[in-house]
Amino acid sequence: MRMRSYLTISLAIAFGALAVLGPLQGSARTGTGASLATPPLPLAQVVDRLMQRSAERAYALERFRGRRFYTIDYNGFPKMHAEMVVDVVYTAPSTKDFTIISESGSGLLLKHVLKRLLDTEKEALEDRNRARVDVTTNNYFFAMAGYEPSPDGCSYSLAATPKAPNKFLFRGRIWVDENDFAVCKIEAEPAINPSFWIKKTNVHHQYEKVGDFWLPKENLSVSDIRFDGTATLTIKYQNYQILAVRGRAPIAGDATGVK
Repeated sequence: MRMRSYLTISLAIAFGALAVLGPLQGSARTGTGASLATPPLPLAQVVDRLMQRSAERAYALERFRGRRFYTIDYNGFPKMHAEMVVDVVYTAPSTKDFTIISESGSGLLLKHVLKRLLDTEKEALEDRNRARVDVTTNNYFFAMAGYEPSPDGCSYSLAATPKAPNKFLFRGRIWVDENDFAVCKIEAEPAINPSFWIKKTNVHHQYEKVGDFWLPKENLSVSDIRFDGTATLTIKYQNYQILAVRGRAPIAGDATGVK
């Protein structure tokens, strides 16, 4: 019985972390950064520019590689820990090739959480799912949550509410860079609770600019396990190399999901 529950928990953690690992590249704790300052642009224009610039960057980025460092700690009974280092090569529009460089710790966590997370990330890129994970008005309602000028440009804060229950979506807050109109930070929770065994999952995700593109920098996902402690998953993204780009095609946005 414990093993069956454990496997359910493991998959739930993986799906919870995946909610913000879409091709960008909520409600949970909103953190700081909201302000009553008047935004330079209204919500509709921010969302329009976010969608257009994101589509242009996605079109332009044909291929990149990077290295990821996964760490997971299960603070239940029994306590478990696992680590994995993975090289990834992305080829547009729908291929991620993962090579496991090293792994250590709990075999159960490695097999049923970390390696499963790689599989579900590939699933999110399949033709039937790609459009369903984008941060666009097709998938989310947006509302202005605040504006605070920031030296790094991560100034606009938008509340994001999913339009439909979907394991690949999240509910929470996104921060948008006012220069590039890229998502620079997300604090959220999965749009749907992936399991009875998960009471709550908070996901904190940061992006960084690599050349002309915004790619994941760090993910921290903390899941409260019903009756049995917490699970903390950290993913650090390093060693990016942009391997191929192409000319950008202008794509118009349509901010029909703002409110």
